[in-house]
Amino acid sequence: MTRKIEVIAPQKRWSEQFEQEQDRLEKVFNKQILAIHHIGSTAIKNSKAKPVIDMLMVVKDIQVIDSYNQEMIKIDYECLGENGILGRRFFSKGGDNRSHHLHVFQEEHPEIQRHLLFRDFMNSHSEEVLAYSRLKLELAQKFPYDIESYVAGKDAFIKKIDQKAKSWYGKMK
Repeated sequence: MTRKIEVIAPQKRWSEQFEQEQDRLEKVFNKQILAIHHIGSTAIKNSKAKPVIDMLMVVKDIQVIDSYNQEMIKIDYECLGENGILGRRFFSKGGDNRSHHLHVFQEEHPEIQRHLLFRDFMNSHSEEVLAYSRLKLELAQKFPYDIESYVAGKDAFIKKIDQKAKSWYGKMK
């Protein structure tokens, strides 16, 4: 079954859902975790988003993470391996009605900083949040059952924000 792409208004419960899931993940991965971050649009204040909580977990050794797959299955996650990004482990919860995505990277992986800079930059630039929200709504209307086109439609905007975020962060140092 193909799921419909829905972009909804910001929800106060998103941060609570992140914290609840963070607690579950800490019980599973305990000694491997260096940090767990709420990322993606649900971590950006006043951002419209697909109601999926994106989480980024930083670990000591990415190779060890595969040994936790059975424990992740027990708490309803699908284990998807690298899923297109070298050095990542990706987990999805909720099947066709996804509720959470977990991106796992070993410390020092460049994707960690990219995700955190994007989130922090957006949380400091409300005009960019409005533009991104409009774009996501337009793409969800244009491609309601085509996630690949929806994601591709956001790519140029995300790359532009990534560049702005690097510059912004460099000026703050």
